[in-house]
Amino acid sequence: MATAPRPRTTTRDPGELARRLTTWLDARLPGARAVDVRVPESNGMSSETLLFDIDHPEPPLRACALRAAADPAADPAAYSVFPVYDMARQYRTMRLVAEHSDLPVPQVRWLEEDPGPLGVPFFVMERIAGRVPPDVMPYTYEGNWLHAASEPERKHLEAASVALIARLHDQVPLREADFLNLPGDGSPLRRHVTAQRAYYAWVIHGLAPSPLVESAFDRIEELWPRDEGEAVLNWGDARIGNVIYDGFDPVAVLDWEMAAPAPREVDLGWTVYLHRFFQDLTEGFGQPGLPAFLRRDRVEARYARLTGHTPRDMDFYTLYAALRHAIVMLRIAYRQAHFGEVAVPRDPDTLILHHDSLRAMVQGSYWNGPGVAR
Repeated sequence: MATAPRPRTTTRDPGELARRLTTWLDARLPGARAVDVRVPESNGMSSETLLFDIDHPEPPLRACALRAAADPAADPAAYSVFPVYDMARQYRTMRLVAEHSDLPVPQVRWLEEDPGPLGVPFFVMERIAGRVPPDVMPYTYEGNWLHAASEPERKHLEAASVALIARLHDQVPLREADFLNLPGDGSPLRRHVTAQRAYYAWVIHGLAPSPLVESAFDRIEELWPRDEGEAVLNWGDARIGNVIYDGFDPVAVLDWEMAAPAPREVDLGWTVYLHRFFQDLTEGFGQPGLPAFLRRDRVEARYARLTGHTPRDMDFYTLYAALRHAIVMLRIAYRQAHFGEVAVPRDPDTLILHHDSLRAMVQGSYWNGPGVAR
């Protein structure tokens, strides 16, 4: 998930994980060894990632990435971001998208649901070379490759990235994704919001609730779309930080753990808002950032041209994105407190980095505010 600063994730020993991985791999590919096993600097805060190569005369994949569930039962220090890590769900989603679309999804090779080998379930997939717009420090800051790119190069990356979302929504048949249906009653959007309410209740269990988050939940009820439109398969974490690029072209689409049926605008609102999160953060530190990049009006217009669907109710969907992100950030802040990295303040709303922009969205003043590119 997109946050700054990046908190501590786990205390498990990478060397021990490497030895156990080698034993597991040999049982599936006799004589194979896992070599050059390492944890990437950009390791996520939800699932763990290991990178390794397979040493074997005929490996099915040579350069591999392993995604493992964070599990406090196996690693009490992990203090996971989400209550459940369903690796089989992610594995099946990636296979589904690869089968039914032309999106560049890495080939998934093995799924291990038995927690015995590494202590948690995991899957192994192809590792794709390229570069990713960084979260820490954000790509909107000076000094990274995307900020240093030319305006035409950034426009190319933006157009190609919006096209990924459009193709996903148009190409993958929702009837093949029944396993991604969220529990509960009502429409896919109602189930999506209900799941977020349940997640928030889990985050604050035994802790102080956030008045700001609760006011945002109230506000989205007031703004609820009259016509939700059709549901499609949503990526869930649709942002450029989950894409690997070769130059400025997407070559791998990653992180499918939040995929679910929902209106198209759920993904679009997340894409637009997550950029605004980084842009606001950057401006708050006195840098100009990338105000012309991933503008809401341009994203909406390009998506409409590609799909024939004009995005609707985007004030609702960008607020919903900011609300969802706030719940994740609240959990991460409580995790930082767990590790002794921060103190819990009297006002839990201040634990949310974007509390000012979320409050402005609740009040209806954000998109008309000074310096905000609509």
